[in-house]
Amino acid sequence: MVKISPKETQLLQIINKDIESLFSPYACKNEYYIREYSSKYDEKIIRSQYAVDIDKILHSALFNRESDKTQVFSFYRNDDITRRAYHVQLVSRIGRTIGKALRLNLDLIEAIAIGHDVGHTPFGHKGEQFLNELYSSNTGRFFNHNVHSVRVLQKISGCNLTLQTLDGILCHCGEKAFEKYEPSSLSNFDEFNAIIEECYTQKERIKTLRPSTLEGCVVRISDMIAYIGKDRQDAAKAKITTNFKPNKLGDKNPEIITTIIEDIIVNSLEKTYVSMSKETFEAITETLEENNEQIYQCKDVTEPYYNVIKPMMEILYNRFKEDFTKDRYDSLIYQHYLNGWITGNYYRHHSKRFIDKMVHTPDDVVVDFIASMTDDYFIEVFKYLYPDDGLNKQIRYIEYFDSRYTNV
Repeated sequence: MVKISPKETQLLQIINKDIESLFSPYACKNEYYIREYSSKYDEKIIRSQYAVDIDKILHSALFNRESDKTQVFSFYRNDDITRRAYHVQLVSRIGRTIGKALRLNLDLIEAIAIGHDVGHTPFGHKGEQFLNELYSSNTGRFFNHNVHSVRVLQKISGCNLTLQTLDGILCHCGEKAFEKYEPSSLSNFDEFNAIIEECYTQKERIKTLRPSTLEGCVVRISDMIAYIGKDRQDAAKAKITTNFKPNKLGDKNPEIITTIIEDIIVNSLEKTYVSMSKETFEAITETLEENNEQIYQCKDVTEPYYNVIKPMMEILYNRFKEDFTKDRYDSLIYQHYLNGWITGNYYRHHSKRFIDKMVHTPDDVVVDFIASMTDDYFIEVFKYLYPDDGLNKQIRYIEYFDSRYTNV
């Protein structure tokens, strides 16, 4: 094993100090990190603590599944339409561009960006909506993908990430634009865990969340920048009919991204908050409204979710809940989830000999399992368990060689 000499340690400390000397006074310094539990990486100096978080997320079992979770267009055989793993890379790249200009901590920005959607459901926000309806009707609690991303990384995967990374992930949701993003205060895990519980029990709590760092604020706006134009680009590839008005941000995705990034940098330099001009804010709001009307609520996009995925999810939810409750160890919830390497020992009693049902309720375990599924796995599980159900025949994909792709 390589050992770092005192001289090499001193040199690395000088290098790290020189890097941090370039940070804005409002950046989250590496030394500010807080972990819930002590770690063997706490005294390491090769990587910052937020760089350690990045690697932990990238190597977590559920991160890889984002490659097969769709954003908006779930029933298209088209390799050029955005998947969730691609989206988080775009968020990271945009966030680091803004963060570099504002002299913020780029490792923290990347950690938040890479981890922000790891708890997302199959079938995008419609899958999230349907799973929340089932969970809420059974428990009175609420499911939100940002909260679940924290659950996946803090508990199920046991990554022991820093408070700053987890907080940024929790507060990342960019469905609504704001003219100004100002950090909140957060000092310890007791406060953070209390906020998480409030998100489960108070329906509107997630709408009040604000990141506690400027880096978290940057990722939040970057999440929106990454999809606002990309969803339009994907709609064009999917041949969804759109009639967008001339856009002040630009007509193409690269133009939209550049316009917003430059505006944010100019309006946020050496400030304690992240902001944009009123003109850009109004243009973003108008664009989001158009996207919602012409893409997200488009009949061609939404019908398969409501007609097929929603009833399928309810059937699977009830099936796996019964399987778990009745200890059907041959069920897929055991064979493909609880007994696999993906969850480690999280669900097990400290003796490791059995699943601890005194701690883990059936609804929580079922939600964890369904949220972990990729789109294709979800469809295949239903087909495997219910081969004769008519819902299988209602699944319609726009295939690779569909006539609409001719001469594209």
